Amino acid sequence: MFDALSEKLEEAWRKLRGQDRITEGNIDEALRDVRRALLEADVNFQVVKEFIADVRDDALGAEVIKGVTPDQQFIKIVYDQLLKTMGEENVPLAESQVKGRPAVILMAGLQGTGKTTATAKLALYLHKNNKKALLAAADVYRPAAIDQLQTLGAQIQVPVFSEGAAADPVDIARHALDQAIAGRYDVLIVDTAGRLSIDEAMMAELERIKAAIAPDEILLVVDAMTGQEAANLTRAFHERLGITGAILTKLDGDTRGGAALSVRKISGQPIKFVGVGEKVEALQPFYPDRMASRILGMGDVLTLVEKAQEEIDFADAAKMEQQLLSGQFDFEDFIKQMRMVKSMGSLGGLLKLMPGMGKISDDQIRQGEVQLKKAEAMIGSMTKQERRSPDLINVSRKRRIARGSGVSLEDVGKLLNDFNRMRQMMKMMGGGGPFGGGMGGMGNMFGGGNNRRGPAPGPNPALGPGWRGQSSSKKSNPNKSKGKKKGKGFGG
Repeated sequence: MFDALSEKLEEAWRKLRGQDRITEGNIDEALRDVRRALLEADVNFQVVKEFIADVRDDALGAEVIKGVTPDQQFIKIVYDQLLKTMGEENVPLAESQVKGRPAVILMAGLQGTGKTTATAKLALYLHKNNKKALLAAADVYRPAAIDQLQTLGAQIQVPVFSEGAAADPVDIARHALDQAIAGRYDVLIVDTAGRLSIDEAMMAELERIKAAIAPDEILLVVDAMTGQEAANLTRAFHERLGITGAILTKLDGDTRGGAALSVRKISGQPIKFVGVGEKVEALQPFYPDRMASRILGMGDVLTLVEKAQEEIDFADAAKMEQQLLSGQFDFEDFIKQMRMVKSMGSLGGLLKLMPGMGKISDDQIRQGEVQLKKAEAMIGSMTKQERRSPDLINVSRKRRIARGSGVSLEDVGKLLNDFNRMRQMMKMMGGGGPFGGGMGGMGNMFGGGNNRRGPAPGPNPALGPGWRGQSSSKKSNPNKSKGKKKGKGFGG
């Protein structure tokens, strides 16, 4: 995601390196590179035009800051403009405006955007944050759409209201709302029909559903891979329905990212969530500052920390940290640590979130994954006693482990040497927890570096003031920059 855009933007920064200050003479060439990078990323042409004009005005009007080079100042100006274009801060979901009635979310979008899956993902996200959600299957046209939603609902343990494919979608939505009120649900999410392209019948039906249930949110589901077309789609839906926000899907795919910069600028409404994978858990609140940081190749530590807080039992991690610092860390602990990291997602996806790792190539990531699989196979071929006391492993044991795991004797020797070196080094350094000693240890073993622990768990601003995660070991993380206003709502 955004790799090509990040590379091309870096070429623009280079044009200003070595300069004394930003001038009309030296900024034009850099701006040409930025314009080209954005257009190649499939950002809407009008959005690019306004973006470049604003960056140019800000750059030429910026005061010279002592100790800051022109390229650094220019990066900051582009970063600020990216924030402005994408909405500056996370906007949570709206709460119900009627006492005793659940918040109603109407999902809209074309076929093929992942709307039904996004509906289930949103329900799971709310369920994880202690919200009682009801799904309504109002897409009666697409074959198996109702079955798909019911299957996903069963998978995430969220009930689905359905009246079958012969019912009127407006009646389904209205009756689902009655059911949600009677069942004291916090949220009703209505999955509606899409088409392969925008047509009058679809829009008219959505307008009737909107009139029947008066939704608090109308979320447009947009495929991030549609590029410039996303802007036209957003404009059409907003003019007819008055969307309140968007969900960008398939942002983890081979996308150039233009939709992320176009949707909000065209509609004036925020992107509220992004889909970052096929799994039903793969939905994240959209934070413009984090996305701007990724676009500029600076990583996204806060999302990395949140992933850890959601997936890792920090009581186990703290115990493991003490073992690491005392030099008592063994191969059984290492396997546990490896599985912790795996539970957070792919190695490549995690590395891309780390500052300074943006340039790591797909080939290097593949090599790292191969090494981790090899290590797991070798450790799996050890006896329990060998895993707990690696110093017992002599030459004959190494040969047996190599045969059992299908690797060479040299591979086993390297694993043991790297492991002992890591254990000694981390004991001397004093470590730093699951993201210092823990992941740092694994990183050093396989060519990575140490990384600091993130902020302490606390309230999740995406859920509005006062909302927290489910348990003390899986709390969400405060990610707002100082001085930013908190949104009012229950999800975001």
